[in-house]
Amino acid sequence: MRLALLFLFCAISMSASAQWFTKHERFPLLTQVQDHTVSRFTRADLRRNQKMRFKAVAPSEYAMDLTEHFVMRTAQHNMRFRIYNVASYNFSDLALLYVQQNRYSEAKWYFLQSNFLSRQQNNDKLTINNLMNLAGVKSDIGDFVLAQQDLLEARDMASAHGWLIDLILVEKKLKTIQNSRITSTRAELRYASNAIASQPAID
Repeated sequence: MRLALLFLFCAISMSASAQWFTKHERFPLLTQVQDHTVSRFTRADLRRNQKMRFKAVAPSEYAMDLTEHFVMRTAQHNMRFRIYNVASYNFSDLALLYVQQNRYSEAKWYFLQSNFLSRQQNNDKLTINNLMNLAGVKSDIGDFVLAQQDLLEARDMASAHGWLIDLILVEKKLKTIQNSRITSTRAELRYASNAIASQPAID
């Protein structure tokens, strides 16, 4: 009896699970690529792939918070152990992160802290970079006079060291801020004239 049950269970299990008796279709082998140069791709395909590869993706709010937390902890560590030359870069990175989030007051404060440390460490390259970024923040706030003063100071430092590339960058930033100031002044004059014209005449 046991032997019969054993044969019966073996037959049932083989018919239910084993599929070794079915014949599968075999596909032909893929042809090997002989030409491994870039010329086999069309230029349109390359351009499309390049655009897809270098497509800018805006960081999420969660990623920005993580980055802010990490840089803040690193800056605290460097300030605690008096590693001021690295801490100045940490403050500058934090400020640039706040600029991306349009948190201009915090960005301005951290640029000033980074500037203070970079001056103590005689890191004029970072000081010039901070002054340019600080001028951009002040320009976005609408404080064009102070932004222009920062850029003039950065230009003097760059010319004193003979750094031509920094001098060109400062000059470009200075022209941009001057144009923004002229545009905002024209807009204010236009709105003021419209307001005066719309007022009723008093007899």
